[in-house]
Amino acid sequence: MRDTDALPGSTASHPVWQMLRSYEIGPPEAALSFSARLARENGWSAAMAERVIAEYRRFVFLAVTGDAPATPSDAVDQAWHLHLTYSRDYWEHFCPDVLGRPLHHGPTAGGADEHRRYYRQYADTLARYEAAFGAPPPSDIWPSAARRLNDDPRARRVHPREAFIVPRWQAALYVLVLLTMTALALYLGVT
Repeated sequence: MRDTDALPGSTASHPVWQMLRSYEIGPPEAALSFSARLARENGWSAAMAERVIAEYRRFVFLAVTGDAPATPSDAVDQAWHLHLTYSRDYWEHFCPDVLGRPLHHGPTAGGADEHRRYYRQYADTLARYEAAFGAPPPSDIWPSAARRLNDDPRARRVHPREAFIVPRWQAALYVLVLLTMTALALYLGVT
């Protein structure tokens, strides 16, 4: 969490924020911590997983203290999904003791109306974030509404056991090398 950032007084002194700041997800004695599991399941570094957890706390604060629904970024949603699998912690400790109320996860029902609604909600969440925390959210975790709701849904989670994962620039380099070698072989008459 960006504890070094100066938060507006109304956020810093809010009882929910005070509880969220000290809350740790999952059992402390677990061999695989929540943060390590989140990193492993998403292919993130440990530092990235910690940043996402900090942003998950900020999202949760917005979701339970605002007058309107909040919509998470994809990265924050991954933290939320994983937290929900720690069901006893989530429902028996986190919601009643930290948040003071239940926080349900409601996925979209699909369709154009829902897309417009979630687009507005996500854009509103970004604006509320800046108002509550005194700075815009980090764009690598909280992309624009257009990217989050139009581009990111096209992404697919891929297991590295089932596919080769090669960055586009690297694939282009491989193709260029292959074409160069083929042209050179043809030029030299090698078959």
